[in-house]
Amino acid sequence: MAVKSVIVINGSGGVGKDTLCDIASNHYRVFNVSSITPIKEIAAQCGWGGEKTNSARYFLSELKRIVTEYNDYPLKWLRARHAEFMAGEDEIMFVHIREPQEIEKFRTRVCPSAVTLLVRGGARMGNAGGYGNASDDLVENYSYDYYYVNDKALIDIEDDFVPFLNTIVSDSVKE
Repeated sequence: MAVKSVIVINGSGGVGKDTLCDIASNHYRVFNVSSITPIKEIAAQCGWGGEKTNSARYFLSELKRIVTEYNDYPLKWLRARHAEFMAGEDEIMFVHIREPQEIEKFRTRVCPSAVTLLVRGGARMGNAGGYGNASDDLVENYSYDYYYVNDKALIDIEDDFVPFLNTIVSDSVKE
């Protein structure tokens, strides 16, 4: 059976989380999911068209909050994705979760061995002024296991990030 690492990845919009996950998939079998995915499916039924404006981010954040309070569906959805990952051949599961309390809930109720990674952007990346919603604006309000500053040119990121990722995977196997 393949070694399995679960990494909860977070960071403000635009810091390159998806780029880093894509890079990881060049070196590992990656299963990449986000707690906002089932909420986006609901939002699409309400007319959301995939835009990433501040008002759209606010809408998604509030919709996720309401659905979470109602029946914790995003966590139930992640639990099912985690079971898929554990049954499959993928080596790394990236779980995108913005809200600190939801990160902790995932680690407590679904995968206690998950490690957390906050991606910070350099001066050219992210929205330093904030997004106007709790999901995006409070990403720093958690004590993460790892921090990665994504401030390299796109051509140099892979050479910088892969050794960092290898360390996370190696450390998670030891636990």
